Amino acid sequence: MSETTVSTTGVAIAKPKVAYAESHIVGQEMTLLKQIIFQLILLFITFTVIFPILWVVSMSVDPRADVLRPTTLNLIPPGFSLKAYIDILQKPTTNPVSLPILFLNSLLLAAGSSFASVMVGVFAAYAFSRFKFRGRQVLMLAVIAVLILPNVATLAPLFVLLNRVIIGDFNLRNSLLGVGLALLTTLLPFSIWNLKGYIDTIPKELEEAALIDGCSPNQTFFRIMLPLATPAIAITAFLGFMSGWTEFYLSWQFLTHPDNFTLAMTLYNMTGQFASSTPWSHFSAMSVIIALPVSVVYLALQKYMSGGLTIGGVKG
Repeated sequence: MSETTVSTTGVAIAKPKVAYAESHIVGQEMTLLKQIIFQLILLFITFTVIFPILWVVSMSVDPRADVLRPTTLNLIPPGFSLKAYIDILQKPTTNPVSLPILFLNSLLLAAGSSFASVMVGVFAAYAFSRFKFRGRQVLMLAVIAVLILPNVATLAPLFVLLNRVIIGDFNLRNSLLGVGLALLTTLLPFSIWNLKGYIDTIPKELEEAALIDGCSPNQTFFRIMLPLATPAIAITAFLGFMSGWTEFYLSWQFLTHPDNFTLAMTLYNMTGQFASSTPWSHFSAMSVIIALPVSVVYLALQKYMSGGLTIGGVKG
């Protein structure tokens, strides 16, 4: 439907008439009461998330926390001091190992296990998603079974298995490499399952079009599939990095040399037998230092963690 108007030159111009249904707002507007209720709910959720973080940060700069754990939250506590951070940077614990060594050990464990799980997982996930082969269903059930199995259930078998690998003075169990291999037993099945679910959503027509245009199967995988799977790869890598960075129970059971200790093990060593004997300011400062790298990695990968990169990617 259109309405006719006359221009200044006298020529009749057909002007489309906007239908009322198009100008009408779909759905009812949210009432003021609902808005207030939703805002209060969101504020409550935000408070429950931020409050523990503020408490830890407050204790890390409160010199009284070394003697008595504060029972109230003060954003700027009396006697504000960065002494706890300085002490942690100089000597985190009584063990003869510096903070840079602890940081490097945790970084190697987290980055290495995350990289290995994603590198192997993306190839396996692509094979499970695109190819039909004998034993495919059985292997996928095995992956699910490993994911369902509690992590602590594999502790004893891994300890015995890795402890048998001895080359000279090198014991695979008592090394960061052994902890990384043990950690892969849980990270790799998760990577395969998580990446396969995302690759299943990528249209096969994109790869078929690339093959018609002259791409080889390898070029199709690296130039078409991998860029489109970047969000899932980034999320999987981040979760693997976070698991390796905060990993404790494997390291605590496997490692005995202080030179191989991680930040999580050092944080546990700072706890006393009772709450009154724990230096809470130093404990909180160490917690903040451990949390910072994970936050940096998350911010670095945040732009890749939004899905929908396949939208509009269909040729034509």
